[in-house]
Amino acid sequence: MMKMSIGQTIEIIYIDNAGKITQRKIEVMGIRNGRIRATCLSTGAPRVFLAANILAWQPVQERRYA
Repeated sequence: MMKMSIGQTIEIIYIDNAGKITQRKIEVMGIRNGRIRATCLSTGAPRVFLAANILAWQPVQERRYA
């Protein structure tokens, strides 16, 4: 199982408390007590996500150009 870490950019599928499912890229700023503090890369806004509400996640692969 993969482990997310601070400073990592990940893509998540998240269900909010109203039941809305969204997919977004975030940069993880902190992980504590089942909460993930992050910056949403779409809006640039700080957000807090409940780890239990993350349905799936994967690391974002950096594109490297030659």
